[in-house]
Amino acid sequence: MSPAILLTFIIGYFLVLLVISWLTSRKSSSNDTFFIANRNSKWYLVAFGMIGTALSGVTFISVPGKVGAPTGDQFEYFQFVLGNAAGFIIIATVLLPLYYRLKLTSIYSYIEGALGVWSYKTAAGIFLISRIIGSAFRLYLVVIVLQKFIFDSYHIPFAVTGLICLVLIWSYTFKGGLKTIIITDSLQTLFLVSSVFLSIYFICQSLHLSIFQAAEAIKTSSYSKIFFFSNFIGSKFHFVKAFLGGLFITVAMTGLDQDLMQKNLSLKNIREAKKNMFSFTAVFVVINIFFLSVGALLWIYANKYGIKVEKTDYLYPTIALKYLGLVPAMVFMLGLTAATFATTDSALTALTTSFCVDFLGFDKREVTNSKKMVSTRHFVHIAFSGAMFLTIIIFNAINDGAVVNAIFKVASYTYGPLLGLYSFGLFAGKRQVKDKLVPFICVVSPAICYYLSINSAKLLGGYVFDNELILFNGMITFAGLFITSSSKTKAAIIP
Repeated sequence: MSPAILLTFIIGYFLVLLVISWLTSRKSSSNDTFFIANRNSKWYLVAFGMIGTALSGVTFISVPGKVGAPTGDQFEYFQFVLGNAAGFIIIATVLLPLYYRLKLTSIYSYIEGALGVWSYKTAAGIFLISRIIGSAFRLYLVVIVLQKFIFDSYHIPFAVTGLICLVLIWSYTFKGGLKTIIITDSLQTLFLVSSVFLSIYFICQSLHLSIFQAAEAIKTSSYSKIFFFSNFIGSKFHFVKAFLGGLFITVAMTGLDQDLMQKNLSLKNIREAKKNMFSFTAVFVVINIFFLSVGALLWIYANKYGIKVEKTDYLYPTIALKYLGLVPAMVFMLGLTAATFATTDSALTALTTSFCVDFLGFDKREVTNSKKMVSTRHFVHIAFSGAMFLTIIIFNAINDGAVVNAIFKVASYTYGPLLGLYSFGLFAGKRQVKDKLVPFICVVSPAICYYLSINSAKLLGGYVFDNELILFNGMITFAGLFITSSSKTKAAIIP
């Protein structure tokens, strides 16, 4: 497929997003609109749009590629997805009611009342670092595809490609913020879901299989094993490890993450927020089954026609853009672009919101929508775009593995302390932490986990950590808080 055609497609796609941005922000571009969409969002739009945000380009490319990885992953990722679903249910029934009861704009404001100012700033700081890294990793994935299949043809450097992507995202989010993103994410999720089903159709067509024949081919292939129960100690694929990792990573990366929770907090009440989370969970599980099915079909196709790729992340784009034809290539680019930018635009808005509320104290000002404060928000938005750009450049220089592994590995270290902080606030509220020690505890805990990760086989009789490491990280943080805390002498600020 011609790079010029792909480039024209990308430009047209962003023009649509810019039009939506103009329509949603022309009447109001206040901070209330940017942060929480005036608490007037529709739950079904939020639920549908969250699919695109939660999946991202990582799911779109890395998950199908991992199905046929030499490590023998197959459909193992679905065990992780089941853990995700359990985590979403916990978020809907435990965390969302808390956030709505306290009427929060930034979810980290809870920590200030429960533990103290230093704990609050630490939690918000962890989110900022984690989200910059995670979102930059996700955007990096689409940038390398654009670079390989479009911009290399024009001899444009990788750094320029990354900068172009971020400038385009900034251009349609800087005014309307969350109000714009709820609409654009819904549109992008529609593109993403459509591209998955159309990809399956086009691959089946190329393999001369009906849908039922394709389902049977997947079932009888060497890629379809879902559940792994053998060798709990030495295997990172064991069901218990994958399920617990999925559960606690979801609670931490979604329920304790300003990004996805900000959308939930834009709804009118807790009843609508719960409807949003439960419907989102059902669709999330089903769509991941189709992503894994795409992966199996891609590997069947690659084996049949002798297609080789340098990395598993390149499998889907290589087949879609070089072998299936013009329309399937357009469908792939539509899905990839929608998945990745739905995640990045949302992240930039959440980062800006958290910094403005948690560090600049916007929620404590009497006038939050003055021209000066709106201008400050614009500056913060630009600064986080720059931080994400630098992170992409650094990751491009050091990355040598599947992006999906890198993201969840980083998450195990950065989100674990958040898990410990919130757990302590919820379950040990009668104890008073030594607030100034909390930042130190939240640094030591990931350091201990890193040491355990690289030495676990030797120290723990062959046990190999995977995504469940986030649980141990949270437990170590909780233990550190408990050991250094004492019984409160006065009533807790937060009930």
